[in-house]
Amino acid sequence: MPQRDIDAIVAGHVCLDIIPRFPGAKVPLEEVFKPGRLINVKEATLSTGGAVSNTGIPLAKLGVKTTLMARIGSDEFGQLTRARLARSASVEGIVESPGAHSSYTLVIAPPGIDRIFFHSPGANDAFGPEDVNATLCARARLFHFGYPPLMRRMHADGGRELVEVFRKAKGAGATTSLDMALPDPSSEAGRLDWRPLLKRLMLHVDIFQPSAEEALYMADRDAYRRLKAKAGGGDIVELMNGEEHSALAAQFIQWGAAIVTLKSGHRGFYARTAAQERFEKMGAARPGDPARPGDSARPGEADAWANREIWAPALRPPEGGSATGAGDCSLAGFLAAFLRGETLEGAVACAIAVAWQNLHALDAVSGVRDWPETQRIATDRSLPQIPFTLPSPPWRFDYEQRLWRGSYAPIAA
Repeated sequence: MPQRDIDAIVAGHVCLDIIPRFPGAKVPLEEVFKPGRLINVKEATLSTGGAVSNTGIPLAKLGVKTTLMARIGSDEFGQLTRARLARSASVEGIVESPGAHSSYTLVIAPPGIDRIFFHSPGANDAFGPEDVNATLCARARLFHFGYPPLMRRMHADGGRELVEVFRKAKGAGATTSLDMALPDPSSEAGRLDWRPLLKRLMLHVDIFQPSAEEALYMADRDAYRRLKAKAGGGDIVELMNGEEHSALAAQFIQWGAAIVTLKSGHRGFYARTAAQERFEKMGAARPGDPARPGDSARPGEADAWANREIWAPALRPPEGGSATGAGDCSLAGFLAAFLRGETLEGAVACAIAVAWQNLHALDAVSGVRDWPETQRIATDRSLPQIPFTLPSPPWRFDYEQRLWRGSYAPIAA
């Protein structure tokens, strides 16, 4: 068995984020985009973005030995992207597309208005299975991939090459994890029927980690449209109760995933898990083998993770913070805890803690602290939560752990 000296590979979408800071006063959206108007802004933050950066760098900050895997262009933005990523993690898996331009995003985030993104996918569109370095994957405990809807080859031809990416990583013995992104409904990725693709993908995905909105869009487009219309421009997560979260997670587990988490914004972080025997098939493990340090990632005590359903409220955000990359950071917290052998409750608490750290900075990663500080925040019962209610039964609130517990029924795969 190869020596697994890389804790996590984070692969997929990467870009350069340019984020101007707006003055404190709220600016009406119609004024921001009024033709011919000059709006004074403050300093801009320049940072790397996308799943590779927003999950990979926080993982490294949390003490996880991380290697990044993505495509950049042969331009100045690409040079800057590589150099900035290299400050935090190994860039051994970063490849260059000669002649292509690097991806960048202009993030417009006026106070009191949800963020607006002007995004150029650039070299991300050229990423394919050949960019998944099998030698690196054989050294990795975990392979995490993010944002396939924003990468042309990953959703073209019904997602055939995305399935191959995961088949390749899984075949190398790594435990696999997948994050998503919400595509523009009018785009090629937005028009794709993701449901049959996800059925094929879940056979090679151990941990599925979309947002609740992304999961609904891809698994039940009609239900998504109904909720979107009902929300009337508001956040549809407000209308997604425990029943919808449970049904979505159960579907993905039935298709093959071991763990499903749903990022739910200001309503926190949800997780549901499969039966114990599914955990024994994670990574390069053989059923019945005990988990050992250095093996591909899986819980040391699978029975403590199996057949569970919990939902932790988010922590109340600071004044003036930005939510750019908060969901990606929550995944870094969850995966870091998972790799360190924490309980499911501990992993979800770390997801909440790292998302809260993210809110203290304008960019996606500079607010994230180290592992000891993250553990302290995750266990600090004095930090106020954003409360919400769920129907009881089937849900009950655990006041000691400060999270909701579902009345779980095991799912047949």
